[in-house]
Amino acid sequence: MAAESKRDQGLIRALGPWSLAAGIFSMIVGAGVFTTPAALAQALGGWAPLAILGCALIVGAVALCCAEGGSRIPTSGGIYGYVEVAYGPLPGFLCGMLLLVGDVLASGGVAAALGSGVATLAPTAWAALARVGTIVGVLGAVALINLRGVRRGGQFVTLTTLVKLLPLLLFVVAGLGALHRANLTLAPVGSPAVGRAVLLALFTFMGMEGALIVSGEVDQPNRTIPRALLLAIGAATALYVAIQLIAQGILGGALGTSAAPLADAMARIGPGLRVALLAGAALSMFGWLGADILASPRILFAIARDGRLPAVLGRLNPTTHTPNVAILTYVATAMLLAITGTFAELAVLSALASAVLYAYVCLAAWRLQQRGIALAGPPLNFRGLKLAAITGIAGMIVMIALASATEIAGLALLLGLSALLYLVSSGRRVRQHL
Repeated sequence: MAAESKRDQGLIRALGPWSLAAGIFSMIVGAGVFTTPAALAQALGGWAPLAILGCALIVGAVALCCAEGGSRIPTSGGIYGYVEVAYGPLPGFLCGMLLLVGDVLASGGVAAALGSGVATLAPTAWAALARVGTIVGVLGAVALINLRGVRRGGQFVTLTTLVKLLPLLLFVVAGLGALHRANLTLAPVGSPAVGRAVLLALFTFMGMEGALIVSGEVDQPNRTIPRALLLAIGAATALYVAIQLIAQGILGGALGTSAAPLADAMARIGPGLRVALLAGAALSMFGWLGADILASPRILFAIARDGRLPAVLGRLNPTTHTPNVAILTYVATAMLLAITGTFAELAVLSALASAVLYAYVCLAAWRLQQRGIALAGPPLNFRGLKLAAITGIAGMIVMIALASATEIAGLALLLGLSALLYLVSSGRRVRQHL
C-alpha cells in the first residue's frame, strides 16, 4: 500500500468525471470510426449493428472490471496498478509494459495516418516533407499543452472531444433523412472475413486502458472512474450503432467497398458534407492524440517511480507537477514510430496487447473485490463482477484466437522481453541494497 501512495506523491488530483469521460471516449472513438463501417458491412452486411452491440457487451464487461479496479486502486498507471496489487510485481510489470508498448504503437500509428492524409494534399515533390512535418508538428503541439499541467491537458481533451463530435453528429442528423430502408435488410452471412470483422469491431472499442493511466490525478476516483467509464462506453456504443445503420442505409451494397464510407455517404447528400467528414477524420485523430498524450506517458512515470525504469522518467516538474521527462520521451518515441511506420503496421500488435491487458484486469478486479482491498474510500463493489469478468476474459480469448500466428508470436516476444527487463531491473535493485 505504501508503494501506491509513494507513486502518486506530488501529483494533483484535478480531473473530474467529465474530463476523464472525455478522455476515455476520445481514446475509444478515434480514426477507426471513419473506416470500420465498410469492413463490417463487407463481412456482415445488415448484421453489422448487432455485431457492434455484441462487442459492446464484451468490452462493457471489461469496463465494469476496470471500474471496480479503478475505484479500489486509483493510482498512476491504471491497469498496471490494479494487477500489481492483485497479483504481485511481475504480472503488474508485464501489464505495464504491454500497456506502454501498445499505447505508443497506437499513438505512432494514428500520427502516421494523419501525416499520410495531409501528404496527399501536398505536391508530390513535397509529400514526404509534409508527412514528417505534420507528424512532428501535431505531436509537438500536443506535448507542449500537456507540459503545462494535467488540468490544461484535460481541458484540451474535453475541447477536442466536443469538436470532433460535431462532424459525427452532423453525419447522424443529416443521414437520418437520407436512409433507404431497402438497404437495411438482413441477408445470410457467408463471408470468410467474418472473424476478422468481429476482431475489427472489438478493436474499435479499445482504448479505455490508456485513459485510465492518469488515475493518480483523478479527483474522488472511487466515484469518478466508474461514472466516466460507463458514460464513455455507453456513448461510444450508441454512436457506433447509429453510424453503421446510417452508412448502410445510405450506401447499401456500396458501403463494403468504400475507402471513406462516412464521407462517401455524405457525398450522396451534398459535396460540402463530404469535405466536412474528411476534416472530421483529421480532427478525430488530433483529438485522439491529445487524449493519449495526456495519459500514456504516466505509465513510464509510474514504472520509473517503482524503480523498474530509469529514475529520471519519474521526476515531476516542480511548477506544473507533470512528469515532463516521461512526456517528452513518450512523444519522441511516437514520432519515430510514426515517421518510420504506417497505421496498419503499428495498430495490430497494439490492439492484441490490449486483449491480454483486458483479460488480466478482469482477473485483478475479481481478486481485489474478494480480498476487500480499497485505497480511496468505498469502492464500486459491483455484485455482478464475477459474470462480467468471465464474459470479458472469454471475449479476449476469442479475440486473441482470431489473430494470425505471426501477430501472436509478436505478442509472445514482447512478453518475453518484458520479463527479461523485469529480471534485469530486479537484479539491479538487489545490488543497490547490498
